[in-house]
Amino acid sequence: MNQEKRLAIFTRLAAAIPEPTTELIYTSVFELLIAVVLSAQATDKSVNKATAKLFPVANTPQTILALGEAGLKEYVKTIGLYNSKAANIIKLCQSLLEKHQGEVPQTRAELEALAGVGRKTANVMLNTAFGQPTIAVDTHIYRVANRTGIAPGKNVLEVEKKLDKTVPQHHKQDAHHLLILHGRYTCIARKPRCGSCVIEDLCEFAEKSTV
Repeated sequence: MNQEKRLAIFTRLAAAIPEPTTELIYTSVFELLIAVVLSAQATDKSVNKATAKLFPVANTPQTILALGEAGLKEYVKTIGLYNSKAANIIKLCQSLLEKHQGEVPQTRAELEALAGVGRKTANVMLNTAFGQPTIAVDTHIYRVANRTGIAPGKNVLEVEKKLDKTVPQHHKQDAHHLLILHGRYTCIARKPRCGSCVIEDLCEFAEKSTV
């Protein structure tokens, strides 16, 4: 795919999704970090349901630590992998207090050093919380990048590097959420809604549907 076509794709997506942002509900950088850690292999909807009860009670490293691991599990037990996520969040909160004065760090290395924070979560934080033009490749972005031909790759890192290299600079900041939302609501996994897709004529997917 050439750059002219990529630019046209992102221009159309930006027009169709004028306010691309996360669907996780949060009111602080720390809340966002906890929500993103909880969202691994879970839906944003299920995370929002759990954090709607958790955050009014505990939304700082200190208050989550005060809950303890068992107490935290009571709030997040409806989310997949909640046992390991709760354990990681407790360790994460301890690290924030011990090494970062309770604040969420703003560098990739420091974020990835936190329990439960991998490259994808770090990229989400750098982009959404700190305004950096990073792209966190989740299942939606991986699928859209490969299916459309925007940035095909055999693994998430390959796709991330290709997107980083080829996404037009003007759309770099919003590309992450534009692709996620397009994948979540239009370019869905089983039956992509090609018939109502704003980039159908630019997409290089060979098996387009008429839906």
